[in-house]
Amino acid sequence: MSDSSLSTPNLPRCEHTPVPYTGPSKAEVFAKRQQYLNPGLFLFYKEPIQIVEGHMQYLWDERGRRYLDAIGGIVVISVGHCHPKIVEAVQQQVAKLTHTTTIYLNPVIVEYAQRLADHFPAEAGLESTYFTNSGSESNELAVMMAHLYTGNFEIITLRNGYHGGLSATMGMTAMSNWKFPLPGANGVKHATPGYCYRCPHGLEYPSCRMRCARALAEIIDYDTCGKVAAFIAEPIQGIGGVVEPPEEYFPIVYDIVRAAGGLCISDEVQTGFARTGTKFWGFENYNVTPDIVTMAKGIGNGWPLGAVTTRKKIAETLTQKLHFNTFAGQPVAMTVGLKTLEVLDEENYLERCQETGTYLKERLEDLKGHHSIIGDVRGRGLMLGVELVRNRDSKEPATEDAAKVHEACKDRMLLIGKGGVFGNVLRIKPPMCVTRADADYIADTLDEVLTKLND
Repeated sequence: MSDSSLSTPNLPRCEHTPVPYTGPSKAEVFAKRQQYLNPGLFLFYKEPIQIVEGHMQYLWDERGRRYLDAIGGIVVISVGHCHPKIVEAVQQQVAKLTHTTTIYLNPVIVEYAQRLADHFPAEAGLESTYFTNSGSESNELAVMMAHLYTGNFEIITLRNGYHGGLSATMGMTAMSNWKFPLPGANGVKHATPGYCYRCPHGLEYPSCRMRCARALAEIIDYDTCGKVAAFIAEPIQGIGGVVEPPEEYFPIVYDIVRAAGGLCISDEVQTGFARTGTKFWGFENYNVTPDIVTMAKGIGNGWPLGAVTTRKKIAETLTQKLHFNTFAGQPVAMTVGLKTLEVLDEENYLERCQETGTYLKERLEDLKGHHSIIGDVRGRGLMLGVELVRNRDSKEPATEDAAKVHEACKDRMLLIGKGGVFGNVLRIKPPMCVTRADADYIADTLDEVLTKLND
C-alpha cells in the first residue's frame, strides 16, 4: 500500500494557529537521539514524525503539518493538549513556587487530595491518597501496601494485563513482549481475563458460566498457599488490546480474592477520569468497590503524575517505616491535577466522552460490516479497540496488516495506537475533547486505509 494511493487529508477545521518552528530539523534530532538516548526507547513509526506543538486534540510537526491525535499521547491527554485553563494555572504556580516536598505543609496538595476523594463513591471509604510520578510507581506502591496490610505474599494479576515497566510491575504484566528475563515475577500468578473474543477456555458467553472468572479460585487452591495479598487488574485492559470483560466478571473475582484474604486493586491508569464515558472510574461499570485504586496518565493531562487512593486503615501501613518520594505532591504537579479535575467537571467531559464515543463506536461497528479483516470492535466511551484478523473463522491475528494500517493512518494525519499480545488491535483513545467531526475523520480514514490495504 503506497502513500500515493490515498487521497489528500482533509482534517476537521481548527482555529488554532501554530507558532512557526525555528528549532533543529528532524534529521538533526534523530541523529542526536541515536547518539545520546537509550536505544531501548522505540519509535512509533518507520518514518518517525517530530512533534513540536499541541492544542487540544491536535498536534503539529516541525513542518507545520497537523495531526489528529487519536491515541492521546498513549492515553495520557484527557482534556486536551495545552488546555488554556491548565496552561494559565501552571504559569501562575510556576511563578510562585515550583517545588516543595511532603515534609512541609502546602495548600495545593491537600485541596487536590480532597477533590479527588470527592470523586469516589461515598460509601467506598477511598479518601487517603499518596501521590506518585507514574503508573508504574502507583501500582508498585499499591501492591506493597497490600503485602503489608494482609501479611500475605502472593499477587494475582491477569493474562494480557499491563501494569508498568519497573521490575515488580513488569512481573505483574502478563505479555511476553513487555517483559525482560528478570526475577520480578516472584509470587505473581496470572489468571485468565474476560476476553470473550479469544476465550482462553474455548467457550462462548454466556453459556460459559464465566469460567474465566471462576478459574481464579483454582489458581489460589493449587498455585498459592491458599492466601493472597491482592488481585490487581485494569477494568478494561489497555495495552493488552482493549479487552473488556462481561459485567459479571469482576464481582465474581472480587469475591474469590477477598475469601482468600486478599485486597482488590483497580488499575485505573487508562480507564479512570471519565475515559469510559459511562462512569468516572472504570470499576464503577462493574458494580464493585476496590480496596485500592491506582492512577496516572489522564490524571495529569500530560504531566508526569500518578496516585494511589485507599482506605485509611490500609494507608496506615506505610507508617511502620519511613517512606518518601522526592517529587510526589510537587505543587506544579498538584496544580495540573487539580485544574484537570476542574476542567473535567466544569466542561462536562463525562457526557461528552459518552456521546462522542458511542457515535464513534457505531461508525467502527459499521466498518466491520464492510471489511472482513475486522474481527471485533470493543470498548466503551473513548477507549476503543478494533481487532484485525486474517480470517474471521480462525481468528488468525492480522499483525502485519495492523502495522500497515497504523503507518497508513499516520500518512493521513491520523495518529492511532496498536496493541494486544499479537499487535493486531488498533487502539483508539483520543483526548476527550474530540468532536463528532473528528470521529467521522477517524472512521473515514480507517475505511479508506482498509479499502486500499491490499493494493
